[in-house]
Amino acid sequence: DGGEKRSPNDFALWKKSKPGEPSWESPWGAGRPGWHIECSVMASAILGSSIDIHSGGYDLKFPHHDNELAQAEAYFDNDVWIRYFLHSGHLTIAGCKMSKSLKNFITIQEVLKKYTARQLRITFLLH
Repeated sequence: DGGEKRSPNDFALWKKSKPGEPSWESPWGAGRPGWHIECSVMASAILGSSIDIHSGGYDLKFPHHDNELAQAEAYFDNDVWIRYFLHSGHLTIAGCKMSKSLKNFITIQEVLKKYTARQLRITFLLH
């Protein structure tokens, strides 16, 4: 089947690792967990089977947060893994979302060389 999605609602529980990526042996071959599992496992390891507030960018509402919910609620056999989501907008640089993967990001340390912490807080509150 080529590993393609059969439905837009499908998500990867296990992914074949690309060269140079970490991998573990499994019944499905060498690979790694899908990123939805990585996130829900890390959050649950620290915060447990039910979390009051989970945050992230608005672009993570679907499918990422929905997939995290589906996995964690099935694993913990509950329907309240997350009580409330707090979704936020994005910082942009030249009209594009600031992202490590796009290599168009500026660190807080770099910004604080030019602006004060108070100026930065006010800017964040305005958006």
